[in-house]
Amino acid sequence: MKTITYLSIFLACSFLFLGWACFATAQMKSEFKRYGLASLRRTVGGLQLLGGAGLLAGIYASKFLQISAAGGLALLMIFGFMVRLKIRDSIIQAAPSLFYALLNAYLFYLLLYPNDAI
Repeated sequence: MKTITYLSIFLACSFLFLGWACFATAQMKSEFKRYGLASLRRTVGGLQLLGGAGLLAGIYASKFLQISAAGGLALLMIFGFMVRLKIRDSIIQAAPSLFYALLNAYLFYLLLYPNDAI
């Protein structure tokens, strides 16, 4: 298996879990209240589920779908990082969103330019 496939599977599993958590856990409900985004919790969860499913489906069905999912998740996590900074979370608290933004951006890049792997 290639790096792209392993990275896609890791990110897909992560976002399928995070998306599910937005719908099912009290902790995520309270976190979104703390962010001041309680009304967007289901939307964000749905986008995470779609992105995770898109990464998995893209491995087998459509490179375009995989690229779109990686780019969309990178943007979603950039916005998540900005929210964390806005509410003055510590860098440690904000780091996971930045980590996932960078991983998705890297996957997006690898999918667009597979011969230029860093």
